Amino acid sequence: MPWLIGIVTAVGCLLGGLALFTQLGVSRMEQEFAPGGSFMDVGTVRLHYREAGTGPALVLIHGASTNLRDFSASIFEPLSRTHRVIAIDRPGHGFSERPEGDWPDPGRQAEMIHQLLLGLKVENPVLVGHSWSGSVVLAYMLAYPKDAAAGVLLAGATHPWPGGVAWYNDLAAVPVIGELFVRTLVYPLGLLALDGAVASVFAPNPVPEHYNATTGVRLTLRPGVFRANAEDNRRLSDFLRIQSRCYAEIQAPLLLLTGSDDTIVPAWNHSDRLYRQAAHVERVEFEGSGHALHHAHPDQVVALITAFSDRQQRAGHPVEVTVVE
Repeated sequence: MPWLIGIVTAVGCLLGGLALFTQLGVSRMEQEFAPGGSFMDVGTVRLHYREAGTGPALVLIHGASTNLRDFSASIFEPLSRTHRVIAIDRPGHGFSERPEGDWPDPGRQAEMIHQLLLGLKVENPVLVGHSWSGSVVLAYMLAYPKDAAAGVLLAGATHPWPGGVAWYNDLAAVPVIGELFVRTLVYPLGLLALDGAVASVFAPNPVPEHYNATTGVRLTLRPGVFRANAEDNRRLSDFLRIQSRCYAEIQAPLLLLTGSDDTIVPAWNHSDRLYRQAAHVERVEFEGSGHALHHAHPDQVVALITAFSDRQQRAGHPVEVTVVE
């Protein structure tokens, strides 16, 4: 059947062309957004991190679909004027390697970050986690209660949620088809959908000018990183179903920063529930704000984190606060 052979040949050529387009795009991206920090071997993988400043330690852990440049483009520099700031590419994201084998869940990622901080001789840091990494901050505080002064959750994910995740996260896990998908279609389709996806994260706030260029968010479209990101998103809710039962054990202070209009990690399902469980919690809500608080309100977020860190240095007692923007 010549027509069938023709179809198969055409599909093969199309997929080959898309794979080549992806490889060339990935190469250009990695040159444009080359690693700007340092590397450290942690077990069998290398982690990429950026460090600046002196003083009490702040550790910045990025959320899903991004990398440490998300902080470099927002709160890293102003925080480093008064603190020793370490921003980390999570395992499999940015330029950090992903361990082989089982999923490195938030507990495993917290363990790797703990090893990195020991190597850097960081003592009693305040951990700051955005979005997905709220789970990592809490996992760290549960596993190493004596090694963290406090935690800050920027729209942090803390509890399981109803429903699933976006279809492409599930498709990436399908044998054979998923691998074809991430190696051929993710990059070109992602480029087309990127602006809309970013806008939905920021809504109702505007996206800052040059956001894509300064944060390197396109790096998430690389096949390996996309696969890791999809796995993280796909499996987090089930993990949090178990971890969230333990939050009453956390005795270190927590600062929860949320946006009233955040539909990505809504406060009613996450910070509100954590507030009822943990012992020492401060809450700050930004009225009329979405998920990317550190970009929409960088000066206020820096001031809140700085003041919170200062209170921990003075062993102050947390209170509940509300900010109306």
